[in-house]
Amino acid sequence: MRSPSTDPVGAPLSAAFAVADRERQLDGTRPVEGLRMRPGERSEGARAPRPSGEEREGAGSGQARGYAPVTVDDAAFAHRPVMVDEVVAALAPVPPGLLVDGTVGGGGHAAALLRAHPGLELLGLDRDPAALDAARARLAPFAPRVRLVRARFDAIPELSAGTPVSAVLLDLGVSSPQLDRPGRGFSYRRPGPLDMRMDPAAPLTAAEIVNSYPAERLAALFRANGEGRYAHRIAAAIVAGRPFHDTVELAETVRLAIPAAARRQGGHPARRVFQALRIEVNAELDVLAATLPPVLDLLAPGGRLAVIGYHSGEDRLVKAAFVAAATGGCTCPPGLPCVCGATPTHHLVFRGARRPSPLW
Repeated sequence: MRSPSTDPVGAPLSAAFAVADRERQLDGTRPVEGLRMRPGERSEGARAPRPSGEEREGAGSGQARGYAPVTVDDAAFAHRPVMVDEVVAALAPVPPGLLVDGTVGGGGHAAALLRAHPGLELLGLDRDPAALDAARARLAPFAPRVRLVRARFDAIPELSAGTPVSAVLLDLGVSSPQLDRPGRGFSYRRPGPLDMRMDPAAPLTAAEIVNSYPAERLAALFRANGEGRYAHRIAAAIVAGRPFHDTVELAETVRLAIPAAARRQGGHPARRVFQALRIEVNAELDVLAATLPPVLDLLAPGGRLAVIGYHSGEDRLVKAAFVAAATGGCTCPPGLPCVCGATPTHHLVFRGARRPSPLW
């Protein structure tokens, strides 16, 4: 199985995988399938618009330069979940039981799944309290079947209390509403505090990273997220220009650190830098890596796991976890019969990618 993401890190791609069909195959394994977004359907690495916090109370240097304190606001969200038809189809064969939406957002995917599956009950998680408020309103018609919890999705094993899970959905990344609200600090296009926290109560902000990490650590962070060629130049420029509190100020420093010829290619030079900071602030890849193996183990016979991702860092982690489940960790050379004694626990439904339906 290949990784669905073939574009550079930060490209607007999505990968989704579903694990386990209603019945095991003749070889005792369960299936996995994959989906991919078309390039060009997201800006700044965002997932589809889904409710998230309005401005919330800032912390530390994130409040500097005259910005109003960031507050959580449960105002209406323009929420259109990405690939909703594909997600519903991918999870169609699951048995009745517990559905876990680890990134419930405004509840768009959850509502569609509950509507399509009367036998499912929902455990919905999100870090953002405003997103949970929006989900609560949207899921009101299904209230007896819904439980919403403010938590990261690595808490799924604990919160599911050992109950076999019929379906799990993870829609990764930042939402368009978060990008659209300058007070959240996710966007390099609009002035705002360097925050980038998905959870208002989290201690680490982008301002702390930018203003305290040594140049070597910043460069390593940028390289890990696709900014390999100019990572050291950008890191050095950031260290020289400290302190930073403003998103646009930081974005301009990144732009000027890159040679003029390179600025005219590949979109805004700050795109990958802001993505790297956001991933670091929210420990996104660490949380994903810690979540996938135990969640796969939670699946009931016939259960499925779907993951929607937007950059190759996520794709690599998902692919590794799914290949390990589908091969049982087999170490034998590809194409040869397994003699190492590995026992696959899941089965790949298909290889390659699935295209989404139009969003707009």
